[in-house]
Amino acid sequence: MKHISIIVPLGNSIVDTIIAPYNMFKMANSYHQRLNRLSKPLFSIDLVGINDKPVTYQKLFTINPTASIESVQKTDLIIISPISGNLEKGVKDNQSFVDWIKKQRIVNDAELASLCKGAFLLAETGLVNGKNCATHWTAHELFKQKYPAVNLIPESIICEDNGIYSSGGAYSILNFALYLIERFFGRETAIWTSKISEIEFDRVSQSEFIIFSGQKEHSDEPIKMAQEYIENNFEHKLNVETIAESVHLNGRSFLRRFKKATSNTPLEYIQRVRIESAKKRLESTTNTILEVMFSIGYNDEKAFRNIFKKYSGLSPKEYQRKYNREMAFA
Repeated sequence: MKHISIIVPLGNSIVDTIIAPYNMFKMANSYHQRLNRLSKPLFSIDLVGINDKPVTYQKLFTINPTASIESVQKTDLIIISPISGNLEKGVKDNQSFVDWIKKQRIVNDAELASLCKGAFLLAETGLVNGKNCATHWTAHELFKQKYPAVNLIPESIICEDNGIYSSGGAYSILNFALYLIERFFGRETAIWTSKISEIEFDRVSQSEFIIFSGQKEHSDEPIKMAQEYIENNFEHKLNVETIAESVHLNGRSFLRRFKKATSNTPLEYIQRVRIESAKKRLESTTNTILEVMFSIGYNDEKAFRNIFKKYSGLSPKEYQRKYNREMAFA
């Protein structure tokens, strides 16, 4: 059985951001078990504290951890609940969580998901240096000062990079939780959870927020060079043989190592880089869909539309109308 840890931080936090994900994951876990006629749930779920002592927030709400970081030796997903108030003090008070999160990621390859200002605890681990990360807009300046090595992005974005997720504002946790439920339990369970919880579920509204930043958390230097080659030449016609030759690898070895390092085939990686570029161009220009398509290396309109929707959840036209200010009022 796999394990989910929802942390219960010391100091100040928003109690809903702890309880809501806990309840949603429990509902998803139960439904997934019934749906698939499993003898036991897919996950065990714990509210994890630094120790097992109750934690009280706003002098009103008390949460009793069901486990401590000492008792959880291995976990598969850590939900990093937000801290609030004096954030620097909050990070200091919760340093034991920081060390535990880092260990679980490095030793056990746990996936991590920070909610709102939980990004401060995530960033403190150093695991998102050089990566995209989101936090609440009120904390942007402090976050940039404390963690200049992290690429901070707007609070409305859901980021994903090699199993490390982050989201912005506190009450976007409901949609973020649905995104994670779909990721770990499947779409049918996520839709059921959204209906039971009466939270609007729209796969489109999740995919369109994801920023693909490339999977470079690996030590295979020739593959990193290949990724950079793709990112610098995606507008041109690319083939696997040419890319492999550019990093002095034979085709079979290149394919195997690329997939192992990035979790994508070279073709998938090319597609994702091109679609990310298309999204930026659709957001910032009034170019036609065909002009954008040609500019990123596609010549087949049907293929472009299908691939764009696969990775963004919207058609190119829908995406442009939604995210391009000039087009929205045209």
